[in-house]
Amino acid sequence: MTNNSLKRGGFSSSFGVLAATLGSAVGLGNIWKFPYLTGANGGAGFLLIYLLATLLVGLPVMIAEITMGRAAKANPITALQKLSPSRLPWWLIGVSGMLAAFLIMSFYSEVVAWVFAYVFKAIGGSILSSDRQVTEGAFTALISDPLQSLLWQWVVLVFIGGILLMGVTKGIEAVAKKLMPLLFLLLLLLCAVSLSLDKALDGLAFLFRPDFSKITAGVILTAMGLAFFKLSLGMGTMMTYGSYFRDDQNIPQTTVRVMIADLFVSMLAGIAIFPAVFTFGFAPSAGPSLVFITIPAVFSQIPGGHFLMIVFFVLAAVAATGAMLSLMEVPVVILHERLGLSRAKSTLLTIAVLMVLGSTCALTNNVLADFKLFGMNMFDLFDFVSSNVLLPIGGICLAIYVGWVWGADKFTGALSNNGALPNRATARVVLILLRYVSPVLILLVMLKGLNLF
Repeated sequence: MTNNSLKRGGFSSSFGVLAATLGSAVGLGNIWKFPYLTGANGGAGFLLIYLLATLLVGLPVMIAEITMGRAAKANPITALQKLSPSRLPWWLIGVSGMLAAFLIMSFYSEVVAWVFAYVFKAIGGSILSSDRQVTEGAFTALISDPLQSLLWQWVVLVFIGGILLMGVTKGIEAVAKKLMPLLFLLLLLLCAVSLSLDKALDGLAFLFRPDFSKITAGVILTAMGLAFFKLSLGMGTMMTYGSYFRDDQNIPQTTVRVMIADLFVSMLAGIAIFPAVFTFGFAPSAGPSLVFITIPAVFSQIPGGHFLMIVFFVLAAVAATGAMLSLMEVPVVILHERLGLSRAKSTLLTIAVLMVLGSTCALTNNVLADFKLFGMNMFDLFDFVSSNVLLPIGGICLAIYVGWVWGADKFTGALSNNGALPNRATARVVLILLRYVSPVLILLVMLKGLNLF
């Protein structure tokens, strides 16, 4: 690090910590990926497996990342250099996380761009139709237009960058404090409307009544993968946010609250979507098209549907903003602290790199439609490498590092706030999971993602 005197920002309140961390965990995955994966994998049975996987995989790694970040008060690369007692290059986990963050933002920013575009399409009312050809045509027209694809992606990057330029307290924390309550209010409004529909009970039964005959090994591995990836683990985001945690923050308590709130958002999204899907005869396993093609058709059949459709896409944009903030903060803080660049220059450099790298994903469905690497377009390639290689490796290495290298005494001391909190028993349980359970389960998810079994 070239400038050790750089003053670090931090979260100013416990609610700010909770809101920002939850904002990182909650994203488009809650609004569309969780509901459609639940639908595709049998409903309530999948939900139970997901909850168990969150406790065994997601929560321990999340606690480990945040604890390391707060203990070091530094970016992921510097944090691992500070904490590592050996000469092994554990700091490469931070490098891997930064690379993963760039790859994820490159394709995720394009999905977020579609959501932002659909906010304005919803306001205009052009997509409010029960004719599937109309809704499909609107989405196809958007993604096949290179100018629109690039323009909306750059709008998203500049918007997120503008928030980050304001810093940790006035930017990330202040925005999260406003967006997270708004997210819950909008979801509750949609749930109230959805529960009034004719086949609301069918949708709720699908979501909450287990069909254990549909639980297979593939379903279990899918649930474990979702539990790991949905909490923003393995890419340095939680370690970065952990470095902004207050010294008196109860990390296990905060992470459990984030996990419960994250699950609650996913449940509300399911309650908002599935009753409407069943009422109007759409397939619950329709996949990503559930948002951009099916939802406008559903809302066209509901009284006040135009307004509610606007609310839905604003809701999706809110969820996407929190996730994008945490992703972009990883390279920003690394460039700021490692290279001694100002926060403004670090943010602008990150945006510039993402505009170039992300453009390959934005143009996947038009100009670069025929361009393939390893048999995949750039969008799918970035998704595959980050989700199936970098994030699992990062998660496994973090679990091994905290469980076996950092040391039980240091981890317990950090988790108990140096004895101020009665978290020693919690630390022992988390260490057991990090040593013997989480790495094995993440490895299984990785092998499945790589189609090795």
